[in-house]
Amino acid sequence: MIGLVLGAVRARAAQALTVLVLTAIAAAVAAAGPWFSAAAGSKAATSDVANAAPGDRVVSVRQLSETLGEPKAVLDAFAEAVRQLLPLPGLDPVMGMSLSQYAKMDTAVTPMALAYRDGFCDHVRLTGDCPAKPGEVAISQDSAQALWLDIGGTLKLSVNELADPTSLRIVGRYTLTDPAGAYWSDKLFRADDGLDPAFTPLETFAEPALFSPTLTYDVTVPDELIRGDDGFDLAGEMSRAGRAFTDADLRLVDPTRPLLQTIASDRALVRRGMLIALAQVLVLSWFAMGLAGRCTGRDRRGDAALLKLRGSTRGGMLRLAFGQHLVPLLAGVVVGTPFGLLAGWWLGGSIDSAADRRSTLLLCAATVAAVLVGGLLVLAAVEIAVLRLPVAALLRRVPTGRRSWRADLLDLVLLAVAVAATYQARADDSGSGLALIAPALVALAVALLLARVLSRVADRASGAALRTGRLRLGLTAARISRQPGTDRVFTLVTVVVAVFATTGGAWWAGHNARIERSEVELGAPRVLTVQASTSTALQHAVRTADPQGTSAMAVIVNTDVAPALYAVDSTRLGAVAGWRPEYGDEQTLSKAVATALPAPATVTGDRLELQVRNDGPKPVRVAAVLQNEDNGHIIALSFGLVRKGEHTITAKADGCTAPGSGCRLVRWTVSRAEALDTETPSFGASLTLTAVRQRNPDQVVLDAAALGDVRRWRADFTGSAMQISAAPGALTMRTNTSQKRAALVGTAVYAADATLPLPVILAGAAPNGWQFGDPLLYAVAADPVPVRVVASVPVLPAAGRAGLFTNLDTIRRVASDADLSGTYQVWLAAGAPASVVDRLKAAGLVVTGDNSVAGNADRLAEQGTAQGAMFALFAAAAAVLLAAATIGVAVAADREPHLEQLRALRQQGLPARAARRIGTATSTVLVVAAVLAGLLAAAIARPVAGLSTTAFTDGWNVTPPPGPLSVAVLAVAGVVALLVFVAAARLSLRRLTRELGGGRTK
Repeated sequence: MIGLVLGAVRARAAQALTVLVLTAIAAAVAAAGPWFSAAAGSKAATSDVANAAPGDRVVSVRQLSETLGEPKAVLDAFAEAVRQLLPLPGLDPVMGMSLSQYAKMDTAVTPMALAYRDGFCDHVRLTGDCPAKPGEVAISQDSAQALWLDIGGTLKLSVNELADPTSLRIVGRYTLTDPAGAYWSDKLFRADDGLDPAFTPLETFAEPALFSPTLTYDVTVPDELIRGDDGFDLAGEMSRAGRAFTDADLRLVDPTRPLLQTIASDRALVRRGMLIALAQVLVLSWFAMGLAGRCTGRDRRGDAALLKLRGSTRGGMLRLAFGQHLVPLLAGVVVGTPFGLLAGWWLGGSIDSAADRRSTLLLCAATVAAVLVGGLLVLAAVEIAVLRLPVAALLRRVPTGRRSWRADLLDLVLLAVAVAATYQARADDSGSGLALIAPALVALAVALLLARVLSRVADRASGAALRTGRLRLGLTAARISRQPGTDRVFTLVTVVVAVFATTGGAWWAGHNARIERSEVELGAPRVLTVQASTSTALQHAVRTADPQGTSAMAVIVNTDVAPALYAVDSTRLGAVAGWRPEYGDEQTLSKAVATALPAPATVTGDRLELQVRNDGPKPVRVAAVLQNEDNGHIIALSFGLVRKGEHTITAKADGCTAPGSGCRLVRWTVSRAEALDTETPSFGASLTLTAVRQRNPDQVVLDAAALGDVRRWRADFTGSAMQISAAPGALTMRTNTSQKRAALVGTAVYAADATLPLPVILAGAAPNGWQFGDPLLYAVAADPVPVRVVASVPVLPAAGRAGLFTNLDTIRRVASDADLSGTYQVWLAAGAPASVVDRLKAAGLVVTGDNSVAGNADRLAEQGTAQGAMFALFAAAAAVLLAAATIGVAVAADREPHLEQLRALRQQGLPARAARRIGTATSTVLVVAAVLAGLLAAAIARPVAGLSTTAFTDGWNVTPPPGPLSVAVLAVAGVVALLVFVAAARLSLRRLTRELGGGRTK
């Protein structure tokens, strides 16, 4: 039997090769699917972990404790208790203590925590020394300015406003080196409704007043545990640990759950996309094998008839028939599987875990076995149908013209399934069941209907053409309408083209969506995250590096407020930002917030001299605040005590002399004489400024016109503000006489060198508070700042659908001596030269992050939706090859009968050229019609199915998604498919055209 089988395979090598090719293509996709799913799912998980905020991977355990003078012993015992309960291997914890306190300086009181943290000095930039002895502290640069303290000073902390303070010696000022990193993700060690914490050695907590800190155990969960490598279930382990921590009176803070859900969603999307694409390819491959078996079965009918005449048993004939198919099927599996694994590795990457690799290879073997078994069953069904025929039917060479009722019934069933899938897709937004393949089923329904139409049209056209003497058209149409299996080949090709077009369109739309999202999320083609000492230093550095204003723009982003605040150097917005239609008109919006600002009063000398007159009943203390326009440093000037009458007073202005831009006048303060601070009011005080000059170089800072212009001055926005009056050459500042609610009595008069109310551009709905009161912004200065919405747009760069844009220079001036908080960025234009980054660094900025539209789009391409679309495109391309192989075998099976007919016509005088055209016209017309039908089915399928998809795992939809099907996509898909199919058909017709190329006879 084996010899007979091998002999039959050799005798019909072309048919066996066709089955081998079809099986190899299907096996390649089947082998690639599980490997791709595992590898791409792991890649998506790795990307999710890498792109997650560092704080999302930090698990924290906390406990209120009593140190009782032994802080180290208590912290060590706490760490050991946590290690016993936290079921995570390979951890490197960061231990810490934090105690809520109030900072005191004379009458000023503000919340400020005292903290210890492992490795503190390694994660900050220090000016001065690292605190190493009990009682030593380091405070932040912002806290030092807010408290007017410096190295060598004394920080006084107390548990409440009335308690005796603990005095701590300041040995250093710090700024965070990586504020967005994992080390600083614990909010206990960041400013929260107060000043940044002061950091001290652990031994300081032995003080009796510091006995009750909160102990912290922070640990970054390793990436492999979050990804779930080797089957590790982090969510389950943390859930069980949470109950154990609760029983032990410990608080577990686990922020990893949203990240784990994102990873699970990405893996599910990759797996679902792979299964849908694989299922479609398997069904199409089995259908193609059935067609191939039916087409090539005409040659085997004579063998079956001969075996029946010789008395062979049904079992013997089935074994021989199965054997002829089993050999090429096995060969196809052997050939296709390695290529499939290679394709899976190329598309999805490698699988690092040995356990995952073994389980994935088992799944690959199972899917390949499904291809083999399914193909064998389909071909067996075709052979059984042939063997059931009587000998007379087997020896019949003329095909029957009658369509089987079974074929009609199958078409009706498929149409019903397509209708059911369409209904489910429209009724159920979850996208499950038949709804997942609704577009393909709709395309199948369209293909079945168009196949019927093609057959009827070809039948009518053949008769009409022959009657009118149009031989080529008539014979071509007749063969299309009467050749058995033509409608099935047409249906297969139509469905494949529709799937290829819709899949390619979805992939291309996803690519464009990732580009558009990156443009919106970043705001500019390239965005640098930088560190600068102040917002003023940031703006000055950017303007120094790019004086023309065409390549770089300073931006400060504060997403801790609602709506998120984006302070941009708006004079450069139109030139730098990547503008989109959703943002509105760029010139209008840029001008809306870039209002002309008055020139500030600037000091460039080393001393400031005032001529004043005290008309109040008591002496007052006079001070001024300047801000360096290059580095943003605050310079506090104290002019001392001013008694009643006229006086000339001076104060040293360090840090304002050239070279540099000098110092901007921020405010004057008039306070109580007995107080050492500038915030204690002197009730009923009245001070008049009549001259403001500087020394070295000597010049007037504010002339008589400027002093007497009341528009140049403003008081506080809240409370009982100082009264301001102006006359030519004189500015008078008066304090409220009422001593009720003294804390709300203002002591300051500000230079009004910024536009107020602050102009902003709003995206999204305004905060609720703005609907019932004056619009106020609480994220700028110590007091709320009034704002004015000058424009509303649907979307803003970087902010998306919810955010505020305002001018950086304006808001910087409004903030006075309270610097802006947020993330410092530099946006770069598309054509920005590489040297601009070097100039930014030379200007003092430290670049900590660099992102671009292309880089962000590449990261988004690692999400599950993008990975699934990529495998779907690969599977659709494989389906095109399946259809091409089917066309080739169908054309080859019909080649001999067609050749005999054309030889007969040649003998009757048909020219060789006409014979060749007729010989190739049938396949060409069929292919062109099927491709056009496939494109029509693709255009109909998705709108009819109504299946909505998203390009992103997180459902991002700030801008409308690109359409999945465009004219360009349909054109490209149609051209590619047409070239492949025509090439397959022409390759099968080479012998026919060669033999028809001679003289009048064979």
